[in-house]
Amino acid sequence: MDKVLHKLRKLDAYPKVNEDFYSRTFSGGLITLVSFVLMLFLFFSELRLFLHTVSETKLVVDTSRGGTLHINFDVTFPAVPCSLLSLDAMDISGEQHLDIRHDIVKKRIDAHGNVIEVRQDGIGAPKVEKPLQRHGGRLEHNEEYCGSCYGSETSDDDCCNSCEEVREAYRKKGWALTNMDMIDQITHRINKLSFGHYFPGLINPLDGVQWVHENPNGAYQYFIKVVPAIFTDIRGRSIQSNQYSVTEHFRSADPGRSRSLAGVFFFYDISPVKVTFKEEHIPFLHFMTHICAIIGGIFTVAGIIDSFVYHGQRVVKKKM
Repeated sequence: MDKVLHKLRKLDAYPKVNEDFYSRTFSGGLITLVSFVLMLFLFFSELRLFLHTVSETKLVVDTSRGGTLHINFDVTFPAVPCSLLSLDAMDISGEQHLDIRHDIVKKRIDAHGNVIEVRQDGIGAPKVEKPLQRHGGRLEHNEEYCGSCYGSETSDDDCCNSCEEVREAYRKKGWALTNMDMIDQITHRINKLSFGHYFPGLINPLDGVQWVHENPNGAYQYFIKVVPAIFTDIRGRSIQSNQYSVTEHFRSADPGRSRSLAGVFFFYDISPVKVTFKEEHIPFLHFMTHICAIIGGIFTVAGIIDSFVYHGQRVVKKKM
């Protein structure tokens, strides 16, 4: 047994020094205190990183087919009557779905954006009345909407559907146009547009976008690239959703055509690449490795600094 204990003593990598050979200095105590504070700061920094979740992002090929794409949208048209607004859809094969009313809610608003009336569209909903014209009649078949010229009309047939047309009518009258804010414009605001459910970190680039156009005969086009995404939280719960990027373009009406299709168009294409987001913690063994590296590294550097300071002080004392 004594032989075994003797061999274990020889394996001791931390030889002990007799206290009679110790020399404690003020500089050594100061370095020890600074080292301890630094170790404590780095420890809590690593602990915060360990408790904080990190997101791992990967790109994979999307092999899913036949899924349903949920589109959530909220668009405001301040100068267009509800009866003129309709939702149409067309897929890549050319199949059209006109005047979609399922899960569509229209809110009638005033000039200041306050809600006047809320009506749920759907199958069997009451027929929408023809919109009221400036002259008091209803919009008939193949008849274009006639906006007000705000008193500058020269006849009952004059219509002003844009700021430029109102400006021109006022110029012909010789009137000064002072308050442009009171004039109807063809305009739209996208309050929300998303594809799928929300997950932490999701950004929809079209949320809150607003455009104002003086030309009523034109189409504003959004070309959207939809990228499927899967978000998995720290508890393992997954959310199927989508991200998207977008480019915008306004196409004016052809000069030679008296009638053109005006509206806001969203052209979207599904990317074949899927993005996966996964929340996770730093592994505990990595955390312990960092803690040991902090303690050992600071002790080693502090020992080297203390050795230089101690030898420097001895040299100074010898010279004195």
